[in-house]
Amino acid sequence: MRRLFAVFALVAGFLLAPAHADAAVVDVAPSATASASYTSPWESVAAVNDGIDPARSDETRNRRWGTWPEAGEQWALLTWPSAQTISSVQVYFFDDGGGVRLPASWKLQSWDGGAYVDIPASYPTAADTYNTVTFPAVTTTRLRVVLRSGEASVGLLEIRALADAAGRQSTWSPPAGLVAPLDEVWRHVESTYPDLYGYRNYAWDQIMANGGSVNYCVRWDSGAPVSAELRDDIQAALARSFKKWMDVMAGHNGWPYADVPVKVVGWAVRDRALLQWSDDSVDVYVGDMSENAPQCAEPCGRLFDQSGAYPNCPGGASHHYDMSLWLTEGMNGGMGGAWGQRVGSEYLTDNLGSDDIHILLHEIGHSFGLDDFYDWTPAGQCCFLMKAGSATSITEFDAWMLRDVWRHLKSRYGY
Repeated sequence: MRRLFAVFALVAGFLLAPAHADAAVVDVAPSATASASYTSPWESVAAVNDGIDPARSDETRNRRWGTWPEAGEQWALLTWPSAQTISSVQVYFFDDGGGVRLPASWKLQSWDGGAYVDIPASYPTAADTYNTVTFPAVTTTRLRVVLRSGEASVGLLEIRALADAAGRQSTWSPPAGLVAPLDEVWRHVESTYPDLYGYRNYAWDQIMANGGSVNYCVRWDSGAPVSAELRDDIQAALARSFKKWMDVMAGHNGWPYADVPVKVVGWAVRDRALLQWSDDSVDVYVGDMSENAPQCAEPCGRLFDQSGAYPNCPGGASHHYDMSLWLTEGMNGGMGGAWGQRVGSEYLTDNLGSDDIHILLHEIGHSFGLDDFYDWTPAGQCCFLMKAGSATSITEFDAWMLRDVWRHLKSRYGY
């Protein structure tokens, strides 16, 4: 299994983007639980804080929150497990030109422990853009967006809640028995990979750039057909595996996201006939080859464009992909890096129902900066996922190694 840091050779010559432009604030909306006064059965209230930036108010590709046929006053609520200090909110309205239109008016309310209190501010109402509201900071566990309908029902595509990053929790408390081996691992990483701090395309960078989500494109390097059911099962397995790493970060040392949604936005194949679906739920790239394998469009890939604009990506920035899941027929083992993960197509499809798809888990670990342990083992440690072949699931030591990478890199994101 290939070390993550070999990816530096792949990106030589590319201009790497600086850290997040506004390190003083962070979007805490994705770490909240969303609920609503009413949701149309075919829509999803989880859309409002899934971290996916809409391309326009008439969104057709990603999930939306809408209230048709209900009208009048409707609301979407974000609830956090702990208090957040919020000073600005950005709202993107859903307007399909029919049953769901821009609201006649809207407002924000915070929970004071006993009731919802209006937040005085100026509330713009525009389509195809984020509507930004700034106000004196409020500290609350609940934030409600209240919409008053006009000519039709109402809806939202995304809410951003911007909180002061400097005031967020910052703790580092590994078990006493892991302090020395964790320090040994980090000193080895620093001495082995001198470009560590300068590289800006780890999975951490991707998540932060997206406001708490990750987009993938699948490179189907196989001659086997793919049904719509198999397509969806592959996305579910990938999301489940990625979540296992994110679950060990939730609530830890200022990590801002309780959940990091994973979305597959595209598939690359040699022959379109292999993909046995006709819907437009994902972009399809045919015949674009790289390394003798189907390649997703480079103008849409973060590896090739870290500006965040993706001006030449068909569909725009919302169709970009951060990493590739490269599924190769006949491959044993795997590879991983900031570009994504590569595993055998048969291996993955044979293990779609497994709780721990351990090779994929291992390779995702590399995308976060975790090293391989081919030729050495930290003192007192025996068996853990990143030491290939010694464990099949994320162990406590793996979890604390991931948290240690965050501890050393988080300052560049304003934490």
